[in-house]
Amino acid sequence: MADVTGPIRVVIVDDDPLVRGMLTLMLDGADGIVVVGEAADGATAITAVDRHLPDVVLMDIRMPGVNGITATERLRRRHRPPEIIVLTTFDTDEHVVRALRAGASGFLLKDTPPEQISQAVRSVAAGNPMLSPGVTRRLMQRVASGAESYEQAHERLALLTPRERDVVLAIAQGRSNAEIASELLMSVTTVKAHVSHILTKLDLDNRTQIALLAHDGRLL
Repeated sequence: MADVTGPIRVVIVDDDPLVRGMLTLMLDGADGIVVVGEAADGATAITAVDRHLPDVVLMDIRMPGVNGITATERLRRRHRPPEIIVLTTFDTDEHVVRALRAGASGFLLKDTPPEQISQAVRSVAAGNPMLSPGVTRRLMQRVASGAESYEQAHERLALLTPRERDVVLAIAQGRSNAEIASELLMSVTTVKAHVSHILTKLDLDNRTQIALLAHDGRLL
C-alpha cells in the first residue's frame, strides 16, 4: 500500500464487544487515526471493509464462524486490499504464522500499550510491517506449519537479482526502507522500487511474506 494521505481509516474486528470498545476508545481520535467501523467476526468484517473502505484492519484470530485467518486470506486476495494487523492473546499461537502467510502485515498482543498500537497502525498504513523482534524470531522458528521446503524457497529466491537478494535479506532482518537505503547506498525511492519488483516476482503480498520466504530459503 502506498502511504496514506489524510486520516488512517481503521476497522476493528473482535468477537468481544469490550475489546472492540477499548480499541475504539484507544484509537479513535488519536493523531491521524479514525475508527470507521467494527465487526464481531470474519464474515461481518468483510462486509465492514466493503462499506467503510479502511486502510487498516485490526483482526482477531479466534472468532466464531469465519475466523480471522480465513477473513485475512479473503481480504488480501482483493484488489487494493487493506493492511491487516492480527490481534492475539498468545504470541506462540501457530495461527499467527498462518495469518502472516495469509497476508497480514503483522500482529499485536491484546495487552500491547496504546501508543504502540497507534504506532503499529501508522507503520502498516505506510507499508511497513509491525512485528516485535523477539516474537518474530520465535515465529520464524515455528514456521514448520505450512512452510515451503528449502528447495522450493531457494528456487523462488533464485529469480531475484543479487541486488534484490540484498534487499530481501535486509527486509528479513527487520530493516526499514530508510535503513536499507543507507546500508545499500541507494535512495529510498530505489528501495521502494526494488521491494515492488520483488513482491511481483515472488507473487507475494507484503514485506512480512518476503521475510518468511527468506527464512524458508535460509538467507538468514
